[in-house]
Amino acid sequence: MAAKANPIPSVWARQQREAEQPALSRVAIVREAVTMLDADGVEALSMRKLGARLNAGATSLYRHVATKDELMELAVDEAFGEMTAPPGGNPDWRAAVTTAAESFRTTTLRHPWLATVLGQAGLAYLGPNLMAYSERMAALFTAAGFPEPSRAIETVLSYVIGMSTTEAAWLTTIARSGVSEAEFIARLLPAAKEAVADTEHLATAYDAALDVDPVELRDSKFHYGLEVVLDGLALRLPRA
Repeated sequence: MAAKANPIPSVWARQQREAEQPALSRVAIVREAVTMLDADGVEALSMRKLGARLNAGATSLYRHVATKDELMELAVDEAFGEMTAPPGGNPDWRAAVTTAAESFRTTTLRHPWLATVLGQAGLAYLGPNLMAYSERMAALFTAAGFPEPSRAIETVLSYVIGMSTTEAAWLTTIARSGVSEAEFIARLLPAAKEAVADTEHLATAYDAALDVDPVELRDSKFHYGLEVVLDGLALRLPRA
């Protein structure tokens, strides 16, 4: 007798059960989970706490979401629903990719937990919102003429995820301090100056950065790196 195959551990590969508690829906569960993630991060989220917030028992939650891993898959896809990417065929592919990258970054900074769980959220890429974003990106790079559009997409998103993860971690640290970004930097300044006092290039870079608004500086860093990535990708386009 053949052994029964193990089910794929993903919310997207499991048939949803009929709701037995009309007031509690998967949509409501996921939205409340995202609110909790935004406020306290991944470590603070649990099915028990989520159930308490929704005035629902664990059994009621498990009818909609089997595990916390499935919940994270759904939360990731919910966040991707906020991202935009221009349709394929845009005559200015660089501008279109920049818009998509900026949307990804903005969403990640709005949900600081997102970038840190992308590689851990099971089969999150099967979610409809993530699929839709990926499809628009694929159409955009294909229409631009890239011979390997998936590789181009991976390159851009690797850069955006890396930068956004670092930036989100920085902003989370500032948020926990209870002061503004400018105030946080001012408090950090004496120690930073002392740390680079005996350097040549770092000291110069620190001095230059002190006169720039921190928000403008983060924007400038992100767009500089993105332009470098796009410059490299442009070299992959077949010559007319």
